[in-house]
Amino acid sequence: MTEVYIESGTKRVFACAYDWPGWCRSAKDESGALAALGAYASRYAPVAKRAQLPFDPGTAKAFRVVERVRGGANTDFGVPHEVAKRDSSTLRAPEAQRLGALVSAAWVVLDAVLKKAPAQLRKGPRGGGRDRDQIAEHVLGAEAGIYARKLGLRFPVPALGDAAEIKKFRKMLLEALRKPSSGAPPVDKGWPQRYAARRIAWHVLDHAWEIEDRSQPPEP
Repeated sequence: MTEVYIESGTKRVFACAYDWPGWCRSAKDESGALAALGAYASRYAPVAKRAQLPFDPGTAKAFRVVERVRGGANTDFGVPHEVAKRDSSTLRAPEAQRLGALVSAAWVVLDAVLKKAPAQLRKGPRGGGRDRDQIAEHVLGAEAGIYARKLGLRFPVPALGDAAEIKKFRKMLLEALRKPSSGAPPVDKGWPQRYAARRIAWHVLDHAWEIEDRSQPPEP
């Protein structure tokens, strides 16, 4: 069964797969979050495939909740923010390599989505929402401005069109995620690598799937 943990705020609940960074969905309650996670199994499958890891969307939807953590304002805002207990256990080389492979695959999925998407995306019911390049810049900004620093890294935000700098930046992040460790955060107030991988991949895929959805015409 797929092991998941539940992060519960007062208004929103996340269900996140421990071993599949990026496969994490939310709803108003726990049952809804688990249902949403199951509904996205088929959308997550291409990530696992690109990472060359076996993943059956049908059987992966059999969930076992192994931990529940209390969320806060960030959870209610829509971000899986809390570190699970297992995130701080020893990270051995094979698992670290696996984490890196899945984060790298999430980037490949995002890049493919960006390449196909129109510059202007369908707006929400109130006319809101970023367009394609704004989302791409937002993802890069979060990775360089927040996520990298949580791993003890410093790197200027790459320009959206600078493929060489983006590649260099991602390589640096992957090297940090792929290092075996005790499971402790690499810097004070930083993130354990398991959580960092999950947060990075979730942010990438959440926006990749948003772009896909908003590239389609509205349902009649």
